[in-house]
Amino acid sequence: MYFDKENLYLLTQCAIAAACKAGMHISRQVDRKLNVLTKQGGDTLASQVVTEVDTESEQIVINTLSDSMKIYDIGMLTEERPDDGSRLAKTAFWCIDPLDGTLPFIHKTHGYSVSIALVAQDGTPLIGVIYDPVKHILYYATRGMGAFRNQDRFEFAKPETNENHLYLFADRGYKELPDYENIIAKIKREISDSQYNQIEVNAIAGGAINTCMVLEHAPSCYYKFPKRGNGGGSLWDYAAAACLFNEAGGIATDIYGHILELNRVESTYLNHKGVLFASDEKTAAMIRCVYQQRVAETGDNSLC
Repeated sequence: MYFDKENLYLLTQCAIAAACKAGMHISRQVDRKLNVLTKQGGDTLASQVVTEVDTESEQIVINTLSDSMKIYDIGMLTEERPDDGSRLAKTAFWCIDPLDGTLPFIHKTHGYSVSIALVAQDGTPLIGVIYDPVKHILYYATRGMGAFRNQDRFEFAKPETNENHLYLFADRGYKELPDYENIIAKIKREISDSQYNQIEVNAIAGGAINTCMVLEHAPSCYYKFPKRGNGGGSLWDYAAAACLFNEAGGIATDIYGHILELNRVESTYLNHKGVLFASDEKTAAMIRCVYQQRVAETGDNSLC
């Protein structure tokens, strides 16, 4: 199936409808008594917890997108169902995280969202939609058509010359990493020769909202270093954000500065090369440098 601008526009509207419907349902469940279960996932608690709201939201998204899958012969990859391989056989597939940030949702704090992307078979993100049901903000982008925050076109602004903060957004377990203090010390050394004299670490949200916070702040970044074992985020965590960043002029790469592999044959996980989202190339280069220093110290290029 060839996706021209008209088709992509129509499919973007489908994804927006799906994300908003699911987000409204999630909002109505905040005070509900939840059955918190665990599932097979990565090696962090955030990737293993699931509630009935996750699966309900997923069904809403699938129901809303089902006609588009038939009409356009689109595959599907979604977090709460097994990978059926259609992402590798179809021209494109819907990549769905029906409730990204289940832990913040359970704890009734900001940091959860609905994330939907349309990804080409070669891994190119064609559409990205992230809906924040707490702040009622819709982020969306279509390849070649720009990025939007609600109805306003969005582009990364250059950091203000008087801005002295570097904002680092991270997953909830970031500050418990064994080498957290070491990494922060390295980042502080890297920014010591710049105008930035403070680093502000925010580690409360799921991956999709973390990328949105990078969109909202500059200079800023969100990253995950390569690691052994399953984890490092999954395709559904970052596919929508990758489209948003591409269209808004930000940085969305692996930790080595290469494009994200958003349709890996081997796995849906991105632990093999990590992820890096940044508001600008200077900030991205600094994080890459910190990672290279970590590798040089340990001789191990697969550490969190």
